Amino acid sequence: MPDRTARAGGGVGLIACLLLHAAGGPTAAQAPGGKTGGSPNITLMSHVPLDGYFTVGGLDLEQEPERPYAYLSRMFDQAGFTIVSLADPANAKVLYDWRVDNLALHVGVGGESGRYFKRRSRYYYVKAFLFERGTPDGDVGAVVFDVTGLPAVSQIKEVGRIRSPGGFIDVFPYRHSDGRVLIFATPWTEPRANVYDVDKLLAGDPNQGLIGQVPNPQAGLPQSANGYHDAYAAYDPASQRDRFYGAGSGGFHVYDVTKPEEPKFLFSLTGGAGVVSYGHTLAPTNDGRYAVAFTERQFWPVLVFDLKAGLEGSAATLSSPVGGWTADWRDASHTGSVLWPYVFVAAFEDGLQIFNLIDPQEPKTEGWYYTCVCAHQTGFGGIRNVRGTSVFNGAADVAVRNADGLIAMTDYTSGFWAFRMAGFRGWSGRHWKVPNISREQDWDHGPAEQARRER
Repeated sequence: MPDRTARAGGGVGLIACLLLHAAGGPTAAQAPGGKTGGSPNITLMSHVPLDGYFTVGGLDLEQEPERPYAYLSRMFDQAGFTIVSLADPANAKVLYDWRVDNLALHVGVGGESGRYFKRRSRYYYVKAFLFERGTPDGDVGAVVFDVTGLPAVSQIKEVGRIRSPGGFIDVFPYRHSDGRVLIFATPWTEPRANVYDVDKLLAGDPNQGLIGQVPNPQAGLPQSANGYHDAYAAYDPASQRDRFYGAGSGGFHVYDVTKPEEPKFLFSLTGGAGVVSYGHTLAPTNDGRYAVAFTERQFWPVLVFDLKAGLEGSAATLSSPVGGWTADWRDASHTGSVLWPYVFVAAFEDGLQIFNLIDPQEPKTEGWYYTCVCAHQTGFGGIRNVRGTSVFNGAADVAVRNADGLIAMTDYTSGFWAFRMAGFRGWSGRHWKVPNISREQDWDHGPAEQARRER
């Protein structure tokens, strides 16, 4: 497999090195229509084109084999969500579409994020919304739908709403170690993440189930107006603590949320002398030792941090990445997740990218497939002028079905994609001697049991 990565040191030196030394191996030609094809070890299973430019956003996959559903967040003039059936991965099909009422009256992104969760034998999908204040649904942060009845789409119904002026950027449902199912949500206009108790929310609690708030420690700085972008939470079996990983103003911030009503700040990642002033996504490894950091900035690599000093309490700020990776130094990466030793990346113009983190100081590309088929720098130009001249186009989100290794991806313009990687037939932490903790939750047993369970 061609090695298209570069090795570098920490901090600013890492960034400079990766910018000066592009990926070492061959890169697809930048044809007028964009990069095409993929590496020999990636097989395209399905592609479902969906209408419109920048109408497809975040993605989530149900994990139980008997529920082969993918949830696609829809944006702008298609604000809502789409459910794709993967009963036959080689023949993916749209099963259901839902859109907000009076689409033409809505102003704003419409919401890029959505996740499914399970509670007491019922299945739900929470869809984040992001409309401008003072416009229709400008105070709606998220809507919860009961999707238990799938594939009978007539049984899908709305069961709850969370109000938040300006909406949410991201929502992340999490099965807490104390048994509760929580939703971490990032308000667009507030320097914090909100924590909601699903049971209270669905029971009609007047506070909508709000039980706590995770502050952004950079609140008050000029760049802190938006607080957090993405939110993630995971359990650490070694310390038996729940951790929150927030990306946003000031970089990346980690909190102890074992008691979500009273979050405790642990440490921040800044990338060196304040170089990382704003973070997009922070994805820890499954054992919590390292984290992969996405800045969503052109010409920037994906950064790899060693979290040891922060976890031990010997440093409140970690400013020197130990490694980095890029598919193409001219572009950017959007988001991703870790299934050790692999990192699955939605890499904008560079589509699906998978790299190996077995040596955090020298990540190596494992495979790729280009989904954008777009000319370079013809991407998102802003809410008022969507068609612009940025690299923010192409792959939006990526998810993996752990049971069988199916890889799914959304592309802002080209729709939904499903792939398989040769030799990757599923993931369980026990195969790699790491905790069986990932973005995917064990909704029935909780994270402590999940860390021990063998699939």
